[in-house]
Amino acid sequence: MATAPSVSYSITVRLEVPAGGTAVSALTTAVESSGGSVTGLDVTASGHERLRIDVTVAASSTEHANEIVGKLRGIEGVAIGKVSDRTFLMHLGGKIEMQSKHPIRNRDDLSMVYTPGVARVCMAIAENPEDARRLTIKRNSVAVVTDGSAVLGLGNIGPKAALPVMEGKAALFKRFAGIDAWPLCLDTQDSDEIVAIVKAIAPGFAGINLEDISAPRCFEIEARLREALDIPVFHDDQHGTAIVVLAALTNALRVVGKQIGDLRVVMSGAGAAGTAILKLLIAAGVKHAVVADIHGVVHAGREDLVGAPAGSALRWIADNTNPEGVTGTLKQAVAGADVFIGVSAPNVLDGSDVAAMADGAIVFALANPDPEVDPAVARQTAAVVATGRSDFPNQINNVLVFPGVFRGLLDAQSRTVNTEMMLAAARALAAVVGDGELNANYIIPSVFNDKVAGAVADAVRDAARAQGPAVSAAASATAGQGL
Repeated sequence: MATAPSVSYSITVRLEVPAGGTAVSALTTAVESSGGSVTGLDVTASGHERLRIDVTVAASSTEHANEIVGKLRGIEGVAIGKVSDRTFLMHLGGKIEMQSKHPIRNRDDLSMVYTPGVARVCMAIAENPEDARRLTIKRNSVAVVTDGSAVLGLGNIGPKAALPVMEGKAALFKRFAGIDAWPLCLDTQDSDEIVAIVKAIAPGFAGINLEDISAPRCFEIEARLREALDIPVFHDDQHGTAIVVLAALTNALRVVGKQIGDLRVVMSGAGAAGTAILKLLIAAGVKHAVVADIHGVVHAGREDLVGAPAGSALRWIADNTNPEGVTGTLKQAVAGADVFIGVSAPNVLDGSDVAAMADGAIVFALANPDPEVDPAVARQTAAVVATGRSDFPNQINNVLVFPGVFRGLLDAQSRTVNTEMMLAAARALAAVVGDGELNANYIIPSVFNDKVAGAVADAVRDAARAQGPAVSAAASATAGQGL
């Protein structure tokens, strides 16, 4: 599938051209003939003989951008100056910063913000540790923790290379939910060390967002931290994806007129995201699910699963799915299915596979940047198609939920995050799309829809408080106030 020009590969080329003639139009022609898109053309200086122009271009890759620059360089009379990669410019010096809420203008301010006045606040918290939520940044702070072992589609690139992603995550927390998030990139991939480090830093935070930790270690790390800590631990690659998928599926079913309990669902991918999606779908009422991985359909009798530990993720899938005992390949399994959900690898299906699905088929091909099946091809026979990409309708994007989920958890002073809260988040996200808006190309709202984060936060907060003091400190405090 050809990749369209994207702002992710946007460059600005500073160049000089002759003031007269056709040089300016030649610039646009050169870019467009190379498959790029001119998004800006600004004259930044002018003289009698020469013009200085900044040309902003969207390309489809770094190599494509270099090719476009080469084409521009080949135009007679053009002198290339500085070439700026706009994405790299946005990351220069990092994307986030810390700001003080109070100005420190004089000695009085200093004495209250720091010593000696701060000692009184320290002693108040020592006497009542719960006051840390009221008197420090803890009440609104989330740690975004990674070991850099499974970053985006880039793989195991380590903690330093993971930091730009974690900064971006922190920026999204602030933009969409007003949460102060702090990137913590750990220089270890030992599960015991990660658990120990996160337990040690937990007192300063009201929630932990695990990010880009490879499977199967991510399952163990999350489970151990949830057991050890009195604040919610949320692995967004698993549960954020699962919530958005369930919300999108809820609305897709409204489009095609099917019920979740009647569906035959086939999934490609049995990793962290796939397992979490599967568990949430089952909790929501899916009864007939089949999962395939690189070795084919997962079933209890598969050779590599006979005798597998009962606690392993793949063994759990084998024991809790595929009630009809389907075997064989993904392509064989998807024939007649109502829903296909892919969180695996590019191009594992083609148009004939989608055509063999049931009437009113729903296809969520979420591998990035290249989906499991070409969305344009899938749309020829499927009723509803969604991807993880921003250049097709129905983008399944975790940013739709993680800011609102944590906003709700922090507002409820929740001690955990559980399936009931995630189901509530999915229902709330789905409900943002009203009956008058819903159609096959709009089953999920935009990430910039200003209703999204608030709706998800309200649902999660209410679900946490409804579960009582054992889950929500805010519920306990409210009960104590007689409210």
